[in-house]
Amino acid sequence: MIRQLISYCGSAEAVFSTPPARLLKIPGVGDVTVRAIRQAAGTPLLGTSGSGTLAEAEKALNRLQKMGARSLFYTDADYPARLKALYDAPALLFCLGKADLNASRTIALVGTRQATEYGRRMTEELVQAMQPYGASIISGLAYGIDIAAHRSSLTAGLPTVGVMASGLDIIYPAVHSRTAQDMQQQGGLLTEHLPGTKPDPRYFPARNRIIAGLSDAVVVVEAAAKGGALITAEYANNYNREVFAVPGQVSQAFSAGCNKLIRENKAQIYTSPKDLIEALNWDQDPTLLAAGKSSAATPLPLDFTAQESQLVALLRQKPGLHIDELSWQSQIPMGALASLLLSLEFRGYVRSLPGKRYEVVYV
Repeated sequence: MIRQLISYCGSAEAVFSTPPARLLKIPGVGDVTVRAIRQAAGTPLLGTSGSGTLAEAEKALNRLQKMGARSLFYTDADYPARLKALYDAPALLFCLGKADLNASRTIALVGTRQATEYGRRMTEELVQAMQPYGASIISGLAYGIDIAAHRSSLTAGLPTVGVMASGLDIIYPAVHSRTAQDMQQQGGLLTEHLPGTKPDPRYFPARNRIIAGLSDAVVVVEAAAKGGALITAEYANNYNREVFAVPGQVSQAFSAGCNKLIRENKAQIYTSPKDLIEALNWDQDPTLLAAGKSSAATPLPLDFTAQESQLVALLRQKPGLHIDELSWQSQIPMGALASLLLSLEFRGYVRSLPGKRYEVVYV
């Protein structure tokens, strides 16, 4: 609804000054929504009283500023590009720390809160292997695999982001407060909830969609047959992210979820960091590959359509671009985009890479 309103009105500010009659013409907007908007703006409809919603919002903003936190609206340049194209991305995020939410390489590590020594060791080994690539490690700051991923990242000198199911001022669990503080110097904390919001069971699945959306790939290290890690994997599959699962002994309860993902072809089997690196094409640095090619403005073939020319220009600028990002930047629907890319690939102009990424061939 937020995106719909801004799309029609032009800006958030304009939403609150648009006359009710015009608001009601926007698809999906009814009397209840218009009433709420007018009350929030402090100009209530006849027979109602203002709720002071904007005043409360300003208090929250002041509180965030005192904390040193950033507010990221989905129209802001710093809003995570990986999230922006997703249908259910948060309209507003709050971030504390130095995290680059648009890091070139990101990996999510998730798993059970009751991690075994095997799970912690696999987590540490994977994080260590990410050092040469400078990958940002995403997780949920929870017990078990999550906190092992964050702490291993701090040790390895890698940026790490903890996605929270509460406000930035309420660290959950509280025992991880020291780690959360350290993360702000080497990464950060991220949430869609205002300060003062306490963790609630219904917030955790929603938190998991952000973890999946921020990542190039999700690795489930250990998980029971049901749980949050499997929800994260489900979101990742829906978002066309790479999903890996670390296999475990069939007798171990916290390997059941990973083995199930592999059995049902919802995750690739993870046997070593090499699996991940090759699937994401990190073993062929697109920047270095591009540097070895001529970057001159090579004339485009005469048989290129306008949309094909647009795609090739994007891939020249950013070799190895993910199909989701291509769709967002070109504003070409996913179905049409897949057809265009396939045509370009058949004609030898574009090459598909592991991880649903593409690069130009002929330049």
